[in-house]
Amino acid sequence: MSQVVCLSFFRFDTLAARMWAFAMMGLARRPMQRVEGLGFWKLCGSGVGEGFTPIPNTAVYAILTTWPDVETARHQTQNAPIFARYRDKSAEHWTVFLAASSVRGEWAGKAPFTVSNHTENGPLAALTRATIKPSILARFWRRVPDISTVIGNDPNVVFKIGIGEVPWLHQVTFSIWPDATKMAAFARTGHHAEAIKAVRQEGWFREELYARFRVLEDQGSWNGTSPLKTLESA
Repeated sequence: MSQVVCLSFFRFDTLAARMWAFAMMGLARRPMQRVEGLGFWKLCGSGVGEGFTPIPNTAVYAILTTWPDVETARHQTQNAPIFARYRDKSAEHWTVFLAASSVRGEWAGKAPFTVSNHTENGPLAALTRATIKPSILARFWRRVPDISTVIGNDPNVVFKIGIGEVPWLHQVTFSIWPDATKMAAFARTGHHAEAIKAVRQEGWFREELYARFRVLEDQGSWNGTSPLKTLESA
């Protein structure tokens, strides 16, 4: 069996649904713990725009989960009661299924992702997670809009979003790319490369994790379609 990682995104349109989703950041913890087969998991909010801002977006939330195999992942993200509640309340939802190809670092003191034996041929996803030192918060968030603009203008990025467990302090970035070459080209140039250099030289983070994944499949839609259709047309 190979571990499967899922990122499930939910969009909430009405005020009542958004208030429900915000409350579930605390209330969903117990039902999540009861889901059979569930490994590591995190409930996340997002920022406005594409998520790469310090201003919370009350409309978009995400659930990151790990599962022992793809069959369990498919079944539970469709049938577990807590996921069904999120889908029923949301106006739109999308889940992408992933297999880790490389992982470096920890998340809350744990190694959440198990590297599979799959090659990195085909579309890839990148996930970074960092606990930001409070002393550099202003400096960090001044950098992020420039990076967001560059990634937003990159024609190769298939999907991108910024999410997090705690606003301002815990930042997660997630993006999907057609292949490793195009992903690397973005990471090594411009504002993103400058930010990485500053992180290393100035020690911005208390803890950080970087992971790459093979994109396996998806369910649902985002902005009216599957983001992976861009890959199919290419």
